Amino acid sequence: MSKTISFVSIIIPCRNEEKFIGKCLDSIIEQDYPKDKTEILVMDGASEDGTRKIIEDYSKKYPLIKTLNNPQKFTPFALNIGIKNSKGEIIVRMDSHAGYEKDYVSKCVKYLKEYGADNVGGIIRTVPANNTLITESIAYCLSSFFGAGGSYFRTGSKNPRWVDTVFGGCYKKEVFDKIGLFNEKLKRSQDFEFNLRLKKSGGKILLVPDITAYYYPQSTLDGFFNHNFEDGVWAIMPLKFVKMPFSLRHYLPLLFVLSFLLTFILGFFFFPARLLFDLIFGTYLLLSVFFSLGIAFKRGFRYLFSMPVVFAYRHFGYGLGSLWGIIKVLK
Repeated sequence: MSKTISFVSIIIPCRNEEKFIGKCLDSIIEQDYPKDKTEILVMDGASEDGTRKIIEDYSKKYPLIKTLNNPQKFTPFALNIGIKNSKGEIIVRMDSHAGYEKDYVSKCVKYLKEYGADNVGGIIRTVPANNTLITESIAYCLSSFFGAGGSYFRTGSKNPRWVDTVFGGCYKKEVFDKIGLFNEKLKRSQDFEFNLRLKKSGGKILLVPDITAYYYPQSTLDGFFNHNFEDGVWAIMPLKFVKMPFSLRHYLPLLFVLSFLLTFILGFFFFPARLLFDLIFGTYLLLSVFFSLGIAFKRGFRYLFSMPVVFAYRHFGYGLGSLWGIIKVLK
């Protein structure tokens, strides 16, 4: 029977994750997929905290864990190092900032084969790293339709569905021989760009709702804003290198911020622009309060005041980042 079980290589890009890498590795060690058919490759990007020692301690205890160096530090280099050094016919890309249900790998492999997919992923349940109001509000924002848009791997799905991208991903290794590795020019968004290439080549990407991972978001408003700003930048930057746009949802914050800023400025000179600004601002405020109320009814009244702030940090951070991305592309 063991001869029919595919060998799986789990690849984990990692840098300065001493707070989370232990939780991540624990959840992977507890996977129900056969250990003799698994290898875990952790690509450390020159971590400057205690991450490297934690990984090495796990490697001593569990021989299936191997540490690889990523001197370039950024994620696409790590992913490509892992793929090149992997032995498996199936590659499971995992995030060091997350934890996983014990059947995560086995279900990924099962659905990859059953559906004839080229990439399979599940949903992520956003878990606050602590129980402060802001950290919990950030987690609820990223699980809300208003905060996550049409990202089914964040908002969930009732049934398996074909999508444009997934969190992490479980790939047939032959996919990388067919369309190449991750684009090393992209410090972020390399997953989106790779999956665009995969779909363009006729590949199929499947999201399965009963495959579950747990993601730990930023715990402060400053960190949350900066993370969204960088995401916004890297929603635009791929256009400089690969000339392939992402889906519309990645550009909605940019369109919102542009319309907000333009009508605000023009409103000082043209009355119709002022009316349009009032309409845009009022509509956004109403939507923000509406979705905040939904969360407050479920989670507690105090979220009615925190959620509009967190939503604004999410949308304006991402939108301003995309605006900065346009400036960088045009330079």
